[in-house]
Amino acid sequence: MSIKEEIAGPYQPLAARMRPRNINEFIGQKHLLGAGKPLRRAIENKVLHSMILWGPPGSGKTTLAKLLAASVNAHVESISAVLAGVKDIRDIVTRAKGVRETKNQPTIIFVDEVHRFNKAQQDVLLPYVENGTIILIGATTENPFFEINQPLLSRMKVIRLERL
Repeated sequence: MSIKEEIAGPYQPLAARMRPRNINEFIGQKHLLGAGKPLRRAIENKVLHSMILWGPPGSGKTTLAKLLAASVNAHVESISAVLAGVKDIRDIVTRAKGVRETKNQPTIIFVDEVHRFNKAQQDVLLPYVENGTIILIGATTENPFFEINQPLLSRMKVIRLERL
């Protein structure tokens, strides 16, 4: 299921039904999204970079990723590091290259629980983050400076979300 796709109707969880539809409805995280802040400017300028959204459960990491993706007219792929493997990552990269060639759109890969990727999975992402084939947005509750390998981390910005 894509980051933009959600279950519809009465089966949708309350949190999903109440999720902000745009950045102005997003509550909290003023240190990131306040007027003139770098992440707010990136959204307004429609220019994103690879990043790790690091914060406690319920702080808005997934919601922020959805809003970021919606702000830049990008093709979006969403995976869970708990379920995905190297083959899944390679398949996404292949699709990302196709989207760039046919639609001239960037691809954002949202990886939930990115800290659960092992070294090999993280290493597969590295060249594609580095050369701009993908924009990686990872969400984690764990300290990325201990859980994400240094070469990948050095090519990403770490965005710290605060408890709401």
